[in-house]
Formats: sequence, structure tokens, C-alpha cells
Amino acid sequence: MIDTNTTPASAGFSMPAEWAPHAGCLMVWPTRRELWRDRLADAKRDYATVARAIAAFEPVIMMCVPGEAGEVIDLCGAGVEPLEVPVDDSWARDSGPAFVTNERGELAAVGFRFNAWGERWHPHDQDALVPERIAAHLGIPLFRAPFVLEGGAFFVDGEGTLLTTEQCLLNPNRNPTMSKVEIEHGLRDYLGVSTVIWLPYGHSLDVGPAGTDGHVDGVAQFVSPGRVMLEVPSDPASTEYLRSRANLARLREARDAQGRALDVALLDPHAAAEVSYANHYLADGAVIVPVEGDGRDDEVLDFLRATYPERTVVGVPGATIAFGGGGPHCITQQIPAAAGRGRL
Repeated sequence: MIDTNTTPASAGFSMPAEWAPHAGCLMVWPTRRELWRDRLADAKRDYATVARAIAAFEPVIMMCVPGEAGEVIDLCGAGVEPLEVPVDDSWARDSGPAFVTNERGELAAVGFRFNAWGERWHPHDQDALVPERIAAHLGIPLFRAPFVLEGGAFFVDGEGTLLTTEQCLLNPNRNPTMSKVEIEHGLRDYLGVSTVIWLPYGHSLDVGPAGTDGHVDGVAQFVSPGRVMLEVPSDPASTEYLRSRANLARLREARDAQGRALDVALLDPHAAAEVSYANHYLADGAVIVPVEGDGRDDEVLDFLRATYPERTVVGVPGATIAFGGGGPHCITQQIPAAAGRGRL
């Protein structure tokens, strides 16, 4: 019997890395008209494209408001299971639970408090219930964390290291009564990590109405144990030129939970890029990456193929999802494989 009145770490659970085997993927169908405005139909089309791309490698659960399962089936096709539940918005990485496992291969969910990126959007009470509803749907225990955290604000390497940004987690619109040390304790307790690496910055433009105050998944990604991909534009005209170098300096002086210096793979996006190439999702055997659909994507796609030589790199339309404030990583949440459960 798993005691969810304690913390996941105390109960022997930790969050696996994104590259660990998956049982499937969680997504949420676009619904907030105030966000997408006249691009809601485009958002649904592009979410469906992402879902179909992922479903070629692993099953997908698509949460959607009651009455829209038919639309999900029509646009997404086989391999995508609609799940009708009330939702407010469509960012599974942030409103959905994190998933943790233990040495016996048991699966549990962790629900963090959700305040819609610093009270940016209302209502968000249904999104705050997503972890509870998904845990019930999967029939797994749910740990409830007593602080605000979105999934796009951190990465783990599955070996005790967590990567995040000061820009986001120390913003007073998240946990104003918690110190940096207290936030670190929370991350250790509820994600089962021992070392927290703090980058100074997320993306500079990630601060408007559709922003997240600098989620780390807009600028970086763990590639493998001891290796981090970081967007570092070479063009001084980029708004990220100086900020990315501050992040790079922090990574180069850091050590992970195993005591390793980090190998940093430098991703060089063009200065006018609207998408965040770092905001890609690691499906089983694949990299689902946003593209702009012009020749400027080619160099980045070649870089990703070299970085992930054993994965298929799949480009998906990124402009509309970027308009909404994110990319494929923001709209997905991996569900780790668990002992005796198989795929979804």
C-alpha cells in the first residue's frame, strides 16, 4: 500500500527522465477561445498533427471538454484516445501531473498546485483538478504537493538532477512565501531529486499574457545523463544572445547529482525564429520538434538528428502553438512505463 500522505521521495518514488520508456503520452485539446482567438481551428489542426506524430510511436490520451470526443477522433485518428473531462486550457505539461516510479516499477502521479502561470488566466479551477482526474483514470495513487509548479519549469535526468530557471521558480507570482532553499526542498521531496541546477533565464519574450515567466523547456532539454542541449544563438541580433551565454556559463560550472561536469550541446537557432526548437518532446524512439516550414529549419533538424542518432526526428508545425505560448513539449506529458501495466 502506497502512503500518499508522505512525499514521493519518502515513499521511494522519483521521476524518470523523459527518454525512459513510456506507456503513453497525455495531451489536452485546445479550448480557450480568449487565448487562440481566430486561430482556434488552426490550433486544433496542429495539436492533431502533433498527436498523430506521437501516436506513431506511443499511445496518446487526449483530454477534451465533454462533447468534443468526436472532433478529437475525426482529426487525430487511431492511436489517440479521447477522454472527456472538464478543462480550462490545453497545456498538459503544466496542468497535468508529473509521473513518478519506484524500484518495483510502480507508477504514481504528483499533482502540484496550479495557478495558471501566476494568475494569468481565469478560470483555471478545472485545470487544477487535472492531476486528480488523470490519476483516477489510470487507477494510480496521487501525491499532492503543497506548492505551485508547472511541468515546463523543470527537467530531470532520472539520476537525481533537476534543471530549472530562477526567472520562473523565483517569480513571486508562483510561491511568494517560499525561499529558494524551501523550493529546492520541495523539488527534492516531490520529484525525488538530490541536485538542483538553476539557470538564470528562460526565454526573454516569455513574459506577456501568453507567457510562462521563463520555463526552462523553452531554452534547454536534457539529452542524456550528463548532457544538456541549450539554445545559444550565434547572432548578436538575437534577443537571447546575452541571456543564453549567462545560462551557458552556469551550466559549465555546474555538476550533476553524479558529480559529472555537464556536456553542453549548443543549438543555434536563427535570430528571427518564432518557434523554440528546444521545446521538443521525446517520444519512444522519436523527437517531435516544432518547425517553421522554411529552409531555415534544415540546419536545426540536422543538428537534432546528430544529437539523437537513435531517434527519428519528426518536424511538426510550430507557429500557431508558439502563438499560444509554447511548443510540442508544452502540450505533452510523458507517462512512464510501469511494471505489469503495459502501454495505455
